[in-house]
Amino acid sequence: MLIDTHCHLDAREFDADRERVIARAQAAGVGGIVIPAVARGNFQAVRELAHRVPGGAYALGIHPMAVPRAQDEDLEALALEVERALDDPRFVAIGEIGLDFFVPALCEPAARARQAHFYQAQLDLAQRHGLPVLLHVRRSQDEVLKHVRRRPPIGGIAHAFNGSFQQAGQFTDLGFVLGFGGAMTFARALQIRRLAAQLPAEALVLETDAPDIPPAWLGRAPDDPPSARRNEPAEVAGIARVLAGLRGEAVEDTVAACHRNACRVLPRLTAV
Repeated sequence: MLIDTHCHLDAREFDADRERVIARAQAAGVGGIVIPAVARGNFQAVRELAHRVPGGAYALGIHPMAVPRAQDEDLEALALEVERALDDPRFVAIGEIGLDFFVPALCEPAARARQAHFYQAQLDLAQRHGLPVLLHVRRSQDEVLKHVRRRPPIGGIAHAFNGSFQQAGQFTDLGFVLGFGGAMTFARALQIRRLAAQLPAEALVLETDAPDIPPAWLGRAPDDPPSARRNEPAEVAGIARVLAGLRGEAVEDTVAACHRNACRVLPRLTAV
């Protein structure tokens, strides 16, 4: 069964046709969609949406790019929401959390320190409840790893992974798997494609990050409108085919391995 392990299905880009998007995902064979929160303002939205979607699941967290607008009280609100969600089988992780050192404004010393404060607090929350995490690691793999190493094993998914083989091994040694999505489908993405081809099957899961990171086949024509490049969960089927091709495997074997990996690191998925 195909699982999109990272999809922002609550995003406003889907407001006009969300039900059709869900139907297309089902038609494409997608049996599970993990919807991570990004800020206090969408905790309720991801929870309600996960309960509407067949195979839907959700994570609760504060995204590093939302940290500049967040207050410390938001961490308290998150802790309360997590407490309430513990008996909900569709609640599977703390996320999306982590560090972002790609956006220039987030690289300033004060901004980095603020991100680290939120990230550490959310790792502590995950550890306290024995929950895995969905990690945002854009140009921040080493720093993200540093904080994880300081704690007992947590595990989860390093989303949209684009690091080195050495960093990949460090994540997997700590109980994480690596999310591969649309970026891998571009022929010029040589490093990601080498990772996808050569890493052990046990290290991989599929994702879209929809509506972001569209695969290569979306919106390629010069006159395509911006909306044509919107990613959606149905595209995980094509992403699986690319991953299988890079690995020289049958698609069904790749899908089965990624399904097992997702359920291993997000154990609550087995109850969805």
